[in-house]
Amino acid sequence: MAHWSMFSLMDAMSPSMEELMFFHDHSLMIIFMIIISVFYIMWALVSNKFTNKKLIQEHTLELIWTTMPASILVF
Repeated sequence: MAHWSMFSLMDAMSPSMEELMFFHDHSLMIIFMIIISVFYIMWALVSNKFTNKKLIQEHTLELIWTTMPASILVF
């Protein structure tokens, strides 16, 4: 039975619902992996004491942050 703050779906009663549950779990796992990797990269860039001042002012950093999650989603 479903209740508030439940992170998963209700029990499946048909094969198509089982496939939808598998898709939901799989996509949720991929989203969590992307979020964790982005937070790790941001933490590594912030905590690095060898900061390149030119890189922060340029658009290269924004390009990297944009293309990395997109490349993870494509592959």
